[in-house]
Amino acid sequence: MSYRGSTGRSLGGFRTGAVEVRAAYESPSATVDFGIRCRAVSTDGPALIAVAHGSRDPRSAATMSAVVSGVAQRKPGLDVRLAFLDLNTPSVEQVVDAVVAQGHREAVVVPLLLGSAFHARVDLPGLLAAVRARHPRLRVRQAEVLGPDPLLVTALRERVLAAGFELGDDTLGVAVAAVGSSSSEANRRTGGLGRLLAAGTGWRTETCFATTEPSLPQAVSSLRERGCARVVVAPWFLAPGLLTDRLVTAAPDVAYAEPLGSHRLVAEVVARRYASAVRELRRGIDIAVA
Repeated sequence: MSYRGSTGRSLGGFRTGAVEVRAAYESPSATVDFGIRCRAVSTDGPALIAVAHGSRDPRSAATMSAVVSGVAQRKPGLDVRLAFLDLNTPSVEQVVDAVVAQGHREAVVVPLLLGSAFHARVDLPGLLAAVRARHPRLRVRQAEVLGPDPLLVTALRERVLAAGFELGDDTLGVAVAAVGSSSSEANRRTGGLGRLLAAGTGWRTETCFATTEPSLPQAVSSLRERGCARVVVAPWFLAPGLLTDRLVTAAPDVAYAEPLGSHRLVAEVVARRYASAVRELRRGIDIAVA
């Protein structure tokens, strides 16, 4: 696949600074180039395959492309590629086939996911097990998911500041909006994001979810009951899409920060997850569940 730069126009209320993506994938044996120059075989380590969820919303793929481009800029000697679990191409299988065709014998798969739920624990490991059976000489390590990570909390705080708010504003309520999970434990872990985000600020926070309760309107009501004069939504999302649009529809009278998107710290976390997985790979650990 290839891409061309964009100027960061407004995308459905969220400015992503992303790129426009044009599909140019031809066959599983071809090099999957997402606008990133790849060497035939990297001398700087195993191939890095960043795996995104996939979405029918083109803003999502564009944002994921921008994230991976940022990783490649940090790792100029590395073969960095983007794949999708569903709804977009190239698929994980296609990218792995391309990596093997390029001569790689090791690969690290970094899930572009904020939470360790079904996709990270079941879906992706299952795909990689099938890949391993098809390419028995390829050593594959699945890295941990991106969140929660202190750097991403910092990135989210910077998104709120970029929306025009100040750290010391004790009249500000921040609704941290995440996707939500069928796992109550996963939602409990996500619920701690508000406290982390508010540390060192005057903000009051509530965590809410796009697909379960507490909902965004409930969080907004709670913040106003606590005396917040203004409310901003901080989307704990990597990219804009259907769910972020639903948030805007559910609470149209509050301000919105951008999703994490292509913030420089997202690429940094991807690079750190890769480095950690490479160390595990060197210790002889192949496929693992994040």
